[in-house]
Amino acid sequence: MMFSVTKQSINKMTPLGVFLSGFLLVSNFFASPVLAAPAELGAVKGDLTGGDPLGSMQWPDMKGQFFDADAKTVFDSRIKVTVPLFAEDAMNVPVSFDASALGKVKKIVVLVDRNPIRKVLEFIPEKAKPALNFRFKLEQASPIRVAALTENGVWHVGYAFIEASGGGCTVPGATRADGSWPQTLNKVAGKMFDANQLRDDARLRVQVSHPMDTGLVAGVPAFYIEEMILQDKNKQVLAKLYPFEPVSENPLFSFDFDKKPVGPISLVGRDNNGNRIDAKVTQ
Repeated sequence: MMFSVTKQSINKMTPLGVFLSGFLLVSNFFASPVLAAPAELGAVKGDLTGGDPLGSMQWPDMKGQFFDADAKTVFDSRIKVTVPLFAEDAMNVPVSFDASALGKVKKIVVLVDRNPIRKVLEFIPEKAKPALNFRFKLEQASPIRVAALTENGVWHVGYAFIEASGGGCTVPGATRADGSWPQTLNKVAGKMFDANQLRDDARLRVQVSHPMDTGLVAGVPAFYIEEMILQDKNKQVLAKLYPFEPVSENPLFSFDFDKKPVGPISLVGRDNNGNRIDAKVTQ
């Protein structure tokens, strides 16, 4: 709905009328983005986006790249994806997801449509909840996808959109810039947060010191953690995580469990240069 207010009509208005007219103009200005909500764009663009609720032209290509040709994918709002409206620091964009509402989840893949490296990580929950908190690098404003594979072979896709000024994938991290990364490489810090009056489950937070280079900075090859495995005291696998280059420098991950695992928890893994990760998290 549009409003037209001329100079002559304003002269004829009472002060209250002028105020209301201004209010309508301002309201119309702020309301206009709602009329073009991302959920409507997929319908407008039709088959060109494969029915994507965010209207992304990249989605059909991503389906072909990251899923089997006969894989069934459905957009599913039961997957909660939480991101900032605007990425203030494009090298450290926080994201959390929770696919617990789907029941048993075999595998989760996180993808970013407009990143030069689209796959962010793969997560196999095993004994953990199908939920994760972490940070990643964002090159430009983009949809982010959280695809969860259930036992019936269906990929359920949650989604969100992040605005950004960009550049997060193509600049060196702080430890790369100051040269300090060799002194801290693959050191691990962690803590287990027990159940309390606010929650009846447990959370494990671990951070690994690593530059997580994307390979997109001149003279700096790709150098990133490629495998992390959590084990309990009895060497039972709790979760498997496969990060890729877009995960932020010195990555911090939060894992959730229905009940506290038997500790101490071990974290083992490696980066793409063969450097080992081997640490225990005291509780």
